[in-house]
Amino acid sequence: MSLYLGLSQWSHPAWPGQLLGRELKTTEHLLDYGRVFNSVEGNTSFYGVPDANSLQRWASQTPDDFRFTFKFPAAVSHQGRLADNIRAALDFIEQLDPLQHKLGMLMLQLPAVCGPEQLDGLAQLLAALPDRFQYGVEVRHPAFFAKGEAERQLNRLLLERGANRIIMDSRPVFSCPPSTPALADAQQKKPRVPVHIISTGPAPVIRFIGHPDPEVNKPFWQPWVPRINAWLDEGKSVYLFVHTADNQLAPLLAAEIATALQQPLPDFPGLAPGPQGSLF
Repeated sequence: MSLYLGLSQWSHPAWPGQLLGRELKTTEHLLDYGRVFNSVEGNTSFYGVPDANSLQRWASQTPDDFRFTFKFPAAVSHQGRLADNIRAALDFIEQLDPLQHKLGMLMLQLPAVCGPEQLDGLAQLLAALPDRFQYGVEVRHPAFFAKGEAERQLNRLLLERGANRIIMDSRPVFSCPPSTPALADAQQKKPRVPVHIISTGPAPVIRFIGHPDPEVNKPFWQPWVPRINAWLDEGKSVYLFVHTADNQLAPLLAAEIATALQQPLPDFPGLAPGPQGSLF
């Protein structure tokens, strides 16, 4: 039973002073991040596998109980048929060898064009993956949210394989008209899919995409607290990754949720005023 709480990155220009030490080099930001959070959503692997030296450095900069989650590369999830990409998926896992003792979950993020016709390929891919790791699958095709046969087939497959259906909660981003460029950009790029609360594996995954205004987020994240606690009481692990439209205040939003879960973040410095008294 563990709560793995993290952000979509471990470094951001706005974070020195509220999360990261002001004098740290960029290559050292993970050191500070790992003192506060115990997981991170690794998005860089979607575009290419990090080199072995980087993986070894990341392993050395994080505590023993820290867990990295990496997305399968686009070559696996977005190019061609899933059944044809099994070798690429296995090669990717092999390349992550320097970090394998700290891999929390490998995430397969499927595009909106990947629909029911790919379920057989998804089944073949999941069956071929080594069972020593946990896997999460994120879908975006409308048929998988229609509560029809396609969604039932998907859920049955994930239940049979013990894979976790990733839950995307982007409601805060779309709850208000775009008032900032960052919010407008998020409304264009983030998927707007229904929130289907289901646990198909031993480690439910929630990707919470928050609004830049903290007050807008509360009605959306507060109902998650009893659900997450219920999963933890059942003996499940839970992965919660917190984003915001520009990610400037993502650490503070994550800290607020952690406190509500009665698992306050350790060594969290909070929001420090900048040189001119500004937030950053």
